[in-house]
Amino acid sequence: MIELNNVSVFAGEVPLLRPTTVSLSQAEALVIRGHNGSGKSTLLRVLAGTLPPTSGEVLIDGSAPDTRSRTFRRTVAAMIGLPPMASDLTVRDHVALVSSTWFPRSVDAEEMASSVLDKLELSQLALRFPHELSSGQLQLFGLSLVLARPFDVLIVDEPEQRLDDERLGIVSQILQSLRNDGVTVVVATHSFHLADDLGNRVLSLDMTT
Repeated sequence: MIELNNVSVFAGEVPLLRPTTVSLSQAEALVIRGHNGSGKSTLLRVLAGTLPPTSGEVLIDGSAPDTRSRTFRRTVAAMIGLPPMASDLTVRDHVALVSSTWFPRSVDAEEMASSVLDKLELSQLALRFPHELSSGQLQLFGLSLVLARPFDVLIVDEPEQRLDDERLGIVSQILQSLRNDGVTVVVATHSFHLADDLGNRVLSLDMTT
């Protein structure tokens, strides 16, 4: 599902990601570890198609990342930082809007929105606006916008940010469930708890620097 062959990223002469090679099959989970500045977010952006590599080859389901391709966008969902949010739309408005762009039938979009909010325990916050959420609630809300659509590959950067142990446990269970359902999951994290839950494969970028 994912192939990286000697992929590196440079800004001028400054290395943002040292040469990295990894292969990941469908329904595998890859945990990316490393200190700040080791290239974790850079690698995720390369996989998500928002940052071209300086050298090397990247393939997602056999094709190079291309965010202008609907096939690629259908294959890959990514949360690298909080997604854009509209101040005048409620939590449910946001999630339903994302779902409606992927599900032709409104009933399917509504069911998906309700399911995601329930899984993340955000249903009681459905009528709130983004500025009314706590930092932890905002993190879960951002994740809900990524999960409210179909995908085969999920890329998430440090989902543990702003979350207490209970809510991190919720996120961990969701990611494990997605992997068990056949989704390929790539997570960059500093959380040992999350790494232990997901990490049948671990890539340490500290080893490549």
